[in-house]
Amino acid sequence: MIAGIGIDMVDIKRMKRWREIPGLLERYFHGDELSAVRQKSHDAASSLAARFAAKEAFGKALGTGLAGMALKDIMIKTRRNGQPELYLLDSARAALERSGAACVHVSLSHEGDNAIAMVVLEK
Repeated sequence: MIAGIGIDMVDIKRMKRWREIPGLLERYFHGDELSAVRQKSHDAASSLAARFAAKEAFGKALGTGLAGMALKDIMIKTRRNGQPELYLLDSARAALERSGAACVHVSLSHEGDNAIAMVVLEK
C-alpha cells in the first residue's frame, strides 16, 4: 500500500551557484554522495540537482517536510545497474520509521535546465 508520494524539481543552475560557495554542498550532501558524483558524473551539477530534488521529495512523501532532519541523512546511492536508491541515515531513518512506511522508491531525471525526483513510500 502506498503511504506517500513526493515530487520536486530543482534548477540545475542553482547547484552550479552552490558549487562556488565553500562548504555549502557539504552542508546538504553526505561526503559519500559528493565523492560518488564527483568521480562518476561529467555533469556534477545535474546529478546534484536531481539528488537535492530527491531529498525534498522525500520530505513531501512523508507529509511532514524536512523539519528535524539533516539533509545529509538522506543520500542517493547508485546500484550497479544504474538504478538510484534512497539511503536513509539517523534522523531520516527515524522519520521513515515514524511514518510507518517500510519501503522507499525513488526516480531521478534531468533535462535542460531542470532536474526532477519522485519518491514513493510503501507500507
